[in-house]
Amino acid sequence: MTVINSHRKAKALKQGSRRPAKDLCSECGLCDTYYIHYVKEACAFINQQITELETIAHGRSRDLNNENDLYFGVHQEMMSAKKIEPIEGAQWTGIVSTIACEMLTQGLVEGVVCVQNSDEDRFQPKPIIATTTEEILGAKVNKPTLSPNLSVLEQIEQSGMKRLLVIGVGCQIQALRAVEDKLGLEKLYVLGTPCVDNVTRAGLQKFLETTSKSPDTVVAYEFMQDFRVHFKHEDGSVEKVPFFGLKTNQLKDVFAPSCMTCFDYVNSLADLVVGYMGAPFGWQWIVVRNDIGREMLDLVKNQLHTQPVISRGDRTQAVQNSIPAYDQGVTLPMWAAKLMGVVIEKVGPKGLEYARFSIDSHFTRNYLYVKRNYPEKLKDHVPEYAEKIVSQYKLPD
Repeated sequence: MTVINSHRKAKALKQGSRRPAKDLCSECGLCDTYYIHYVKEACAFINQQITELETIAHGRSRDLNNENDLYFGVHQEMMSAKKIEPIEGAQWTGIVSTIACEMLTQGLVEGVVCVQNSDEDRFQPKPIIATTTEEILGAKVNKPTLSPNLSVLEQIEQSGMKRLLVIGVGCQIQALRAVEDKLGLEKLYVLGTPCVDNVTRAGLQKFLETTSKSPDTVVAYEFMQDFRVHFKHEDGSVEKVPFFGLKTNQLKDVFAPSCMTCFDYVNSLADLVVGYMGAPFGWQWIVVRNDIGREMLDLVKNQLHTQPVISRGDRTQAVQNSIPAYDQGVTLPMWAAKLMGVVIEKVGPKGLEYARFSIDSHFTRNYLYVKRNYPEKLKDHVPEYAEKIVSQYKLPD
């Protein structure tokens, strides 16, 4: 029996079953397939191996003495971009969807792993292998809940596809890279998005009901560079809620434990990453990690406005102040939150410095979470780059 087929002896777990990662399961979908055979090696929350997989995927691991490498991972280039002609209804201007459509129509891939929403629930993810541009466009807009993208891995092998594009977030991509050589593919392209603070569907509902004035009409939301959460509603309106006005005392437990123990905000193992946090407001942030990522970006470069990344301001005091505020569940009155938001928007970090602010804030929070809740995992689970970032700050016990 070949290596490729040997994993078929393994039996996928039924949905809802206890997972090998237990409470830290991010529901990436690997355990829903016979690739569960490799879970102890592949799962980001059982065997954190970003540094080793960076070398395999990109030819080197990150240089911890280079600040951009330290924070944003291995890369050849970063830029800000937006589509000249945006896709209507996309989360931003539709760069991710455009890349996927071009790769399919130009014959670089036979299928695209992406996530639509279920017919019953606009926020319930439904992973598919798209084989038409219509199916790809049906997956536009982020799904802010845990999503089992890798649950379609069995279908990939059974379909006979040899060239594939996978769109996913960090924990999914780490597991994918760990089993990449078991999939029988001739070519794998990985298009990543940054990811932080996902929730279960029930957790999402609590967040919406606690934060938005009209939770039932929200179609998308994002934590933006102006230090506000932007909620897009069905009627096209945008509701903005200051970060500092969030009811932290009610929301501290809403995020998935896997997200609270994650140190791969920037999707380190993707070939190409498209997000927003390192770009000016209204633009997207693109990180080309390797030659495969450059090949993907070159397909759509003529459809984009691009500009160099910027970095302005100083994040450090804002991060240090945020640590005890989150830890103690501090919530400001809305008038004070709005005032603070206006001030920070004018004088606070911009571009890559905003991205570092976001990374620092989440890494310090997550480091404390691991230390307090999973102290036995602290040494092996926190990557060296994350330890270096966290060491810049004074943390509570």
